[in-house]
Amino acid sequence: MTEEAEMCLEMAEESMQSSIDHLEKELHKLRAGKANPAILEGISIENYGSKMPLNQVASINTPDPRTLVVQPWDKANLALIEKEIINSNIGLNPQNDGTIIRLNIPILTEERRHDLVKKAKAEAEEARIGIRNARKSAMHEAQQLEKDGLSEDERKRLEDKIQDLTNKFGKIVDEVFAEKEKDITTI
Repeated sequence: MTEEAEMCLEMAEESMQSSIDHLEKELHKLRAGKANPAILEGISIENYGSKMPLNQVASINTPDPRTLVVQPWDKANLALIEKEIINSNIGLNPQNDGTIIRLNIPILTEERRHDLVKKAKAEAEEARIGIRNARKSAMHEAQQLEKDGLSEDERKRLEDKIQDLTNKFGKIVDEVFAEKEKDITTI
């Protein structure tokens, strides 16, 4: 295979892998009834004139499976952190005791479990779309390479390898989703 074809294949693989990485990151944020610091990942606060992620201004611990504890390094940030948690719409009510913020994770209802599975399924579909888009770009690039001098047989081999990659990453999406679905539905 030519160097250009190898590069095309590598770019497609990198793009597909980034779809998987994004899926895993988004699914990690979905709470499955267990305390997980990743729930607070998207939250940032205004600190010393700039936005900073919560984990850079406070420690986040899980003393038990149903509780998250946020302890700011600077007590002056306590009210800001509490406000940002409320505004983040993660569905948790912070309890501020003056030194730490406690977040109790409620037990999931059957209805909430179904909603989380739907959300996870939507994220998995987004990953599949990203993979298909990467495939489409790579196939287009393969056709462009043929116009630039790549033989038709080489192009077909390249397209077959691109399709194999697409199938491989599609299976990974299915596995990641199935694992998360099991995690959500397990009581």
